Amino acid sequence: MADPNDTRHSTNGSTNGHGVGHYDKGPSQERRRSSVVADLNRDKNLDAKISNPLADIPREALLADVEDFATTNGMTNELDLLQKGALVAQNPSQFEHLDMLDDAEKDALRIEVNKKWRHPKKLYMTVAICSIGAAVQGWDQTGTNGANLSFPEAFGLNTPEGEPGYERDFWIIGLVNSAPYIGSAFLGCWLSDPVNFYFGRRGTIFTSAIFLIATPLGGAFARNWEQLLATRILMGIGMGLKGATTPVFAAENSPAAIRGALQFWTAFGIFLGTAFNLAVWNTGDNVGWRLQLGSAFAPAVPLAALVYLCPESPRWYIKHGKVRKAYQSLLKLRNHPLLAARDLYYISTQIQIEHEIVGESNYVSRFMQLFTIPRVRRATLASFVVMIAQQMCGINIMAFYSSTIFRQGGASDFIALLGSFGFGAVNFIFAIPAFFTIDTFGRRSLLLFTFPNMAWTLLAAGFAFYIPESSPAHLGVIALFIYLFAAFYSPGEGPVPFTYSAEVFPLSHREVGMGWAVATCLFWAAVLGLTFPKILEAFTPTGAFGFFAGLNMVAFVMIFFWVPETKQRTLEELDYIFALSTRRFMSYQTGTWLPWFIKRYVFWNKSAQLTPLYKFDDGVTLDFKEQKQRAEQARRESVAMRSEEKV
Repeated sequence: MADPNDTRHSTNGSTNGHGVGHYDKGPSQERRRSSVVADLNRDKNLDAKISNPLADIPREALLADVEDFATTNGMTNELDLLQKGALVAQNPSQFEHLDMLDDAEKDALRIEVNKKWRHPKKLYMTVAICSIGAAVQGWDQTGTNGANLSFPEAFGLNTPEGEPGYERDFWIIGLVNSAPYIGSAFLGCWLSDPVNFYFGRRGTIFTSAIFLIATPLGGAFARNWEQLLATRILMGIGMGLKGATTPVFAAENSPAAIRGALQFWTAFGIFLGTAFNLAVWNTGDNVGWRLQLGSAFAPAVPLAALVYLCPESPRWYIKHGKVRKAYQSLLKLRNHPLLAARDLYYISTQIQIEHEIVGESNYVSRFMQLFTIPRVRRATLASFVVMIAQQMCGINIMAFYSSTIFRQGGASDFIALLGSFGFGAVNFIFAIPAFFTIDTFGRRSLLLFTFPNMAWTLLAAGFAFYIPESSPAHLGVIALFIYLFAAFYSPGEGPVPFTYSAEVFPLSHREVGMGWAVATCLFWAAVLGLTFPKILEAFTPTGAFGFFAGLNMVAFVMIFFWVPETKQRTLEELDYIFALSTRRFMSYQTGTWLPWFIKRYVFWNKSAQLTPLYKFDDGVTLDFKEQKQRAEQARRESVAMRSEEKV
């Protein structure tokens, strides 16, 4: 029986405070919402239309619903602002024609379109904290990378090849390397749903940070490999909680126009880790590797200390019936109260529709629905593809074993660490373009561009091992193509997977869906960490690099068929993207997009025209450039109308 004080489920059958049967003036609104629910419930967006559920509601009915929303949630003092916000949300590009908006409110809306990087400090603080979280994982990966040169000897795991015990030592080293990813894939990621439910996004990140402070320090003081293994498995719990939550926290707090640009900091963590490996390489055989492993605690300290200075996710508050607290969060994350009111009402409307589709659920049923509800299943497939592609591309063989690879190429330990530092630097420097392209060029486009280029650079690096070791060019050519590989990886498959997976699931399934996605990524990272030394031994470096070059092309095909574009769509509008059937999406790519691409870029036919897959309904924000153009046109029309009135 529903709690009458719980605003998530009001007595008239609405959720999150919405009343769809409270008044008589709005039957078209009720029909509109019923139509939206029906379209998304059967998960067949036959017209490939991205709709705004507020678009066709008459003004009087919309304002009446806002009044009911404000009354139910104790926000009558903000009623005027909420009504203005709802009218803006109904048709974002036409706000210049809304007479009830004053000049300051219109200026705030213009700034949002024309100056997409002007946001409150609290938003950028949230981004910075999430960036620190991303750096933790990158630093740990490279700490292990450097420690691989020393810790096996310290723990007696250096039996020469061919002698008894060699195979055992070989697999133990791989197990220690992959232990955090085993802990993440089997424990940490799956705990993220219940921990998020009870503690919120910030509480989950704080919990993960405590694990990520304690476990690297524990590993640094390990007396044997069994203790080191235990600390690294526990580290995986923190890594899984953090990996499944920080991208969601950043995505839920950020506007659609810049959401993807805020996550490329794992590369920065890798860079810092390789720099620290180099700094401590000569501190002693039994000290250097401890410093390399233990130093990964450093970025987790500010993560724990500062996360509660960030506003909690407004979507998490709305999901838990705390609408007023969601509004307070949005006031800190948006430049003007009007923008906060607009987002509050629009998000609440979409969450209501989503709840009517999904209904009540528990942890087990939500997990099962990842594979049974068509809209959610398509998001599950797309997130699986981008996550497993991160392991298929070969980047983690570099993050885990680049020092080992350079040493096999004939480098000394110092030169191997120096080569790894160069890899980390290239990885970070070339991640910077993603900051500007991921929300304009798009997630899908970046992936389709970079995967073929990663394939040929890996293949070339593999063949470079055939250059005689006596030649000065041997190590230089190997390093060149490994660095080129990193340069292509960093703006594409580097920032995209976690950004993409954090945004594709509906709010009802976001925690368990992100847990699934991160578990997929880290499970296969564990498999790689465990098996790559054996692959390297069996295939030789040339064969191993060629194998991963082939996997890059397999991943390219998977992305082409199963990964829709999500750039500049709100988290709620993505319901329509993923309501389009997979068959329809694949048919468009092969029957429409591919012929156009061949005509345009193979035969250089500039007159070739591409029929778009999606149609934008009234009231849906367009591509950022088109949005700016329309806003400017509307502003000019508004100025002209006022001039005519004065005359």
